[in-house]
Amino acid sequence: MVEKSKKTKTVAVVGAGVIGAAIALELQRRGLQVTLIDKGEPGRGTSYGNMASIALDFAAGSGPSTWRKIPRWLLDPEGPVWLRPAYALKMAPWFLRFIAAGRPSRLREIEDAGMSLSNPALGDFRTMLASIDASDLMTDEGCLAIYETEAEFAADRGRMDFMRRYGFDFDVLGGGDIRALEPALSPSIAKAVLLPNNKTIRDPYRLVVRLADAARGLGASFVSGAVRNVEKSGDGTSVVLLESGERLTVDTVVLAAGVHTRYLAEKLGEPIPLETERGYHTQIMQPGVSMRYSVIWPHRAFMITPTAGGIRVGGNVELAGLDAEPDFRRARVLVRHAQRAVPGLKVEESSEWMGHRPALPDTIPIISPSSKMPGVWYATGHGHLGLTYCATTAQLVADMVTGRKPAVDLAPFRIDRY
Repeated sequence: MVEKSKKTKTVAVVGAGVIGAAIALELQRRGLQVTLIDKGEPGRGTSYGNMASIALDFAAGSGPSTWRKIPRWLLDPEGPVWLRPAYALKMAPWFLRFIAAGRPSRLREIEDAGMSLSNPALGDFRTMLASIDASDLMTDEGCLAIYETEAEFAADRGRMDFMRRYGFDFDVLGGGDIRALEPALSPSIAKAVLLPNNKTIRDPYRLVVRLADAARGLGASFVSGAVRNVEKSGDGTSVVLLESGERLTVDTVVLAAGVHTRYLAEKLGEPIPLETERGYHTQIMQPGVSMRYSVIWPHRAFMITPTAGGIRVGGNVELAGLDAEPDFRRARVLVRHAQRAVPGLKVEESSEWMGHRPALPDTIPIISPSSKMPGVWYATGHGHLGLTYCATTAQLVADMVTGRKPAVDLAPFRIDRY
């Protein structure tokens, strides 16, 4: 008697940013039949404009040091955090959870959880790039954290202590050593910290396209459309309902739609405190200078990165929700700061962009099965670290979906932790 072959398990991955595309590729590689769904083309959402940094030095966003800075930041029109007054009441519950996440005991738990993702992230990323023959998309250089004054450097002592505690490689540089590594930087920069393992991606949009194309090359399909809901059918499968009226029946659904995952989670009866931290960038194609290293200025909370064929200046956090119009004054403030750090920087052939980072108040993502609907999984809320964690998240989600034991304890990332 001939045994019937097992039916290939089908899975819909909702969201074609860097997280969703990486998950789609890994699931397809493991023998599942994947449909990747997004209302736009792969990589055209938030992943398009990120700062192209593999930032391994995770640090929890809350805590007493952050609390002390927030009032000053909010009152500074050129500060790193801007809360639109009309959105303040809507943000209040999120802020309360953010403050609660900064209790000393909780803060250490969050740091341990974040580091459990950061530790394998670079190795997983390199493996992912090699699997699609795209190792050239990652640079060899690291990142420089810069400080204009000794006081700025002293104020960031907690970050140094954190990196020592978790065994990060870093070197403290001064004066001529800084300019020897990155001649474009101003002589006014008093100190810098070299983070050799914080790599840069040459073009984050091209990375997502390569991941999605590789998944399709293995047999995955792509559906363009906005997802309205996910329902369970009588036979145990899941039905993905699109705004167009189309219905996709699959065995498994992975929700990786960034901040938009919040609305789908609400419909499944498990609301999550997922907010948008709006970030801005200016992409300069004729910058007048060349740079080898990405540069972060912690005091001003922004980055300067050689990527996408030019130099990208971006960062900051604007709290204004999904629907408010962009305020590109934020991007121009960052360019002025960047020109202080890199005096030769010109702004020619430039474009401005705004995107929505999916942020949870405890600053670590949700990587979890649904607590309400079997066969549904979440991968969202990666905040500023979606690019950093994409390959590791793909491995962990694929392990859960295929019944393998994940290499990381996923209890801290469960959806019902709130």
